[in-house]
Amino acid sequence: MRLAILLSGRGSNFQAIHEAIRHGRLQAEIVLVLSNRPDAPGIQRAKEYGYAAHILDHKQFAKRALHEEEVQRLLDAAQPDFIVLAGYMRLLSPAFVERYRHRILNIHPSLLPSFPGVDAQAQAVAYGVKVSGCTVHFVDEHLDAGPIIVQRTVPVLDGDTADTLSARILEQEHVAYVEALGKLARPWRVEGRRVVFE
Repeated sequence: MRLAILLSGRGSNFQAIHEAIRHGRLQAEIVLVLSNRPDAPGIQRAKEYGYAAHILDHKQFAKRALHEEEVQRLLDAAQPDFIVLAGYMRLLSPAFVERYRHRILNIHPSLLPSFPGVDAQAQAVAYGVKVSGCTVHFVDEHLDAGPIIVQRTVPVLDGDTADTLSARILEQEHVAYVEALGKLARPWRVEGRRVVFE
């Protein structure tokens, strides 16, 4: 399984995937790591690990479409099976999503469809839910709405803040992303809003 990782920050989910591959828990190869931010710690780590690491600073492009064209060029050269968004803080255009239909994965820190968008952990605490978690899903044209691959639950404790809940969810994100990628090595199909494994 060939993976392209897109990240904008520290890349902790990238790190978890790297470690799973290195220790034989995931049969995959990272063929590209790409960041839209030159100061992203994750891209520096990717270089240290010897991956094909590229920076495409979106601020250097006059239009979003021009930036996406360059991203596509690198992806098409690397030929990944799946594109893994690991804290990639750029919205993808419908045309980009369509080009890689059911090949772009994202992870969101809630049990979708609850609490899509930003500050999901704060939303969960404010709403008073007793259980939250994370969701690995395929990306479609709508925000945090694509077919669900894997979900992992995290209890919301009395006294939790957005920060304390975020930290516990992040631990489960690292497990969930590796689990989802492992599942996608088997036959699967999309049925409505979920991915079914044979």
